Amino acid sequence: MKILVIEDEPSLRELIQRSLLKERYVVETADSYFEALDKIELYEYDCVLLDIMLPDGNGLKLLQRLKAMRKKESVIIISARDSLDDKIEGLELGADDYLPKPFHLAELAARIKSVLRRKHRDGEHSIVLGNVEVLPDTFQVRVGGEPLELSRKEYDILHYFINRPNRMVNKNTLAESVWGDYIDQADNFDFIYAQIKNLRKKLKEAGATLEIKSVYGFGYKLIEP
Repeated sequence: MKILVIEDEPSLRELIQRSLLKERYVVETADSYFEALDKIELYEYDCVLLDIMLPDGNGLKLLQRLKAMRKKESVIIISARDSLDDKIEGLELGADDYLPKPFHLAELAARIKSVLRRKHRDGEHSIVLGNVEVLPDTFQVRVGGEPLELSRKEYDILHYFINRPNRMVNKNTLAESVWGDYIDQADNFDFIYAQIKNLRKKLKEAGATLEIKSVYGFGYKLIEP
């Protein structure tokens, strides 16, 4: 899961980033309106943490731009402005949650999990496809009820695909989502091929009914044959 933190206060931005990295998220940051706008236009995220008061623009205007682009990112507003009017405006513009500053990092983590659960799993705590079950809160995978040991990146790839079954996934988009922004500038994608090869082998040996198929010239698709 990839999160964009839009926050101009350096110490808070770094604190949130470190905290989310410990939760095994891929974390990108922006400290201004226009840097955030560039990232939103170029890349995809699962969740955006959005400060309203930015040095070169209003975070609510950025939220409007994001929604106008029909982007699917979940948005949590984090703001020192705790007025009822700001909360109502943010939620009416399409934000999924509003967390006033100061806040506990544990509460922020819980709210992120909650919006992602609603977005990807209809509120359920696990994702089940075929005989494969993924439990995002504990980073566990089960095949036919039996635990399957995966490396961190193997898990991240499976988690990404199982949220998008039967959808063709471009290898660049997959790389950005699992490894972070700017990985698309890598000379080659051999590191993706190696991870997917290992994941395929583990799923097959465990008797999984899911399969990651290669789509020539494009990328991959997770299917249930």
